[in-house]
Amino acid sequence: MTIRDVYVVDAVRTPIGKFGGALSSVRPDDLAAHVVRALVDRTPELDPARIDDVVLGAANGAGEDNRDVARMAALLAGLPVTVPGVTVNRLCGSGLEAVIQAARAVALGDASIVVAGGVESMSRAPWVLQKPERAFPAGHQQLHSTTLGWRMTNPAMPAEWTVPLGEGAELIADKHAITREAQDAFALESHRKAARAWSEGLYDAEVVPYAGVELVRDECVRDNTSLEALGRLRPSFRKEGAGTVTAGNASPLNDGAAALLLVDEEGLRATGREPLARIRTSAVTGIEPQLFGLGPVEAVRRALAKAGRGFADLTTFELNEAFAAQSLGCLAEWPELDPAVVNPRGGAIAIGHPLGASGARLAGSVAHQLAAAGSGTGLAALCIGVGQGLALVLER
Repeated sequence: MTIRDVYVVDAVRTPIGKFGGALSSVRPDDLAAHVVRALVDRTPELDPARIDDVVLGAANGAGEDNRDVARMAALLAGLPVTVPGVTVNRLCGSGLEAVIQAARAVALGDASIVVAGGVESMSRAPWVLQKPERAFPAGHQQLHSTTLGWRMTNPAMPAEWTVPLGEGAELIADKHAITREAQDAFALESHRKAARAWSEGLYDAEVVPYAGVELVRDECVRDNTSLEALGRLRPSFRKEGAGTVTAGNASPLNDGAAALLLVDEEGLRATGREPLARIRTSAVTGIEPQLFGLGPVEAVRRALAKAGRGFADLTTFELNEAFAAQSLGCLAEWPELDPAVVNPRGGAIAIGHPLGASGARLAGSVAHQLAAAGSGTGLAALCIGVGQGLALVLER
């Protein structure tokens, strides 16, 4: 079997909205439809009927993103009804998983042109009510928030596996002796880099604002934050004096969508465009659930090894910043990596982390950065709740 080259023709995303912010009035299926439509509009030579599939990641699926949000997005975007859609869920890695699965289909010849990406509206994630064990219970019933984290947990799961995500970040801070000061400094740098990238127009090529919403840049970026301001925030998961993880050195709750157009050689000719980058290899790994934040460590090593590359070859590396402690823990386990290539345009602590969309945002950002550089090797990676890591290597 011949393995085909897979090209990223284009990548777009919405500005990332804050929880309850500018995008909270927009349904997730509409957010997804927006980025799908934007890809088609930016590639006028492409006949939309030639799109073989739409693959989207979504971490929730309990609200307006139910009923296969990828198919809903394709229909709402005005694609022909002959264009199918499938939704995948690898929690925080869902958007990148969608890109990887779509790239695999193209590489194997099962598809020629695929739209891949992800979406999440954490603002609109519903509360859910479990069905009672028997009809007409007399007592009160409990609603569960589906915004983030564990709910309706299986009692067979060991208690140490099901700690809150922030406590998992605290465990990594303990493991690597990462101080509160180091985490706050990392968070501050994320905001500074993101603010600088926006002021220099570095996101202009990929961000497509949602019509009718007054949001043209990522809503959580704080241009004027400081170490003093970050230092005044109280720990969120452990008592004062024992905790280091705060709302300031963790990614916020967010809304947004991202999508990439992936093609083979024939599909590339159909678009009439020069590709941004080429997809090389990917890897997924597992780790103890409570140490989920270190999931990318081995996934990154495996993906690079499969590509025949090392850390010294990287032009850029988009590492999702779920927590500063988690990111710093990963960096501590890659001593050969130059930190200067990591998140040069800011990371999720500043930009935001709409769960199902983040992986696609990272992959798209890497593709645009490689195109701007003219050549090089790029990497996108995320930690994933319940203990997984996911990584993708791109080249130009």
